[in-house]
Amino acid sequence: MDAASPAGPPLFRRVLLKLSGESFCRPGEGGITIDEVSRIARQASRVAARGVQLAIVVGGGNILRGATLTRGSDVIKEATAHYMGMTATVINGLALQDALEGLGCETRLLSTIRMDEVAEPFIRRRALSHLARGRVVVLATGTGSPFVTTDTAAALRGKELGAEVLLKATRVDGIYSADPEKDPHAVRYVHLTYEQVLRDDLKVMDMTAIGMCLDNDLPILVFNFKKDGNIERAIAGEAIGTWVSNRPRPTREGIEDRRRPTSD
Repeated sequence: MDAASPAGPPLFRRVLLKLSGESFCRPGEGGITIDEVSRIARQASRVAARGVQLAIVVGGGNILRGATLTRGSDVIKEATAHYMGMTATVINGLALQDALEGLGCETRLLSTIRMDEVAEPFIRRRALSHLARGRVVVLATGTGSPFVTTDTAAALRGKELGAEVLLKATRVDGIYSADPEKDPHAVRYVHLTYEQVLRDDLKVMDMTAIGMCLDNDLPILVFNFKKDGNIERAIAGEAIGTWVSNRPRPTREGIEDRRRPTSD
């Protein structure tokens, strides 16, 4: 199958994609790699071209991870380190915005920390307006508060913006019983409940983010975005990755039945 032409129309109308900072660089490296940014932008622009309303929460760990900056030192206060990590996400957001717009995809970068010269302030109604106009919305600086991960920000924004699913992009094709890059016997899960993820402490998102998705019934799809076309396949409803929800993975027939207007 051609990566640029996944089978079937999109299953979801509005999605939130969570990209870690490591998505912007090669494995084991840091900083920003143009090829990796371009890979993400190509996939995201194709998704937007198919009429899907796409919001993207970006991390900043490729540049600076606040939680580790203060480890073993009290020179930089922990809260300050977290704010530094939040500003790192803006650098990734700017790179992704330019890459998307270079492909003709209208994009808006929104920040919860005011940086008026480079990003719009995050206002929920403004973000929804951009989505309705077909613009990709890139969300930087997490929640704007220290001690809160960008995973939790993704869960919060997913609910706030009415996303139908939170797409968690990783380097492997789902959630495993152990690290598949270290344990060849690790088993991939096809479907998990939120409670199973919390009970078994499966390291896919932080527990606060999982709990928030549980409380708000926001499904999570964990998949390998490094395989070209997988973002589109995920949105088209193909059975890739691991589905995390207390409801079954949706099918096209079920979605269409739910959307079909009822007669009086």
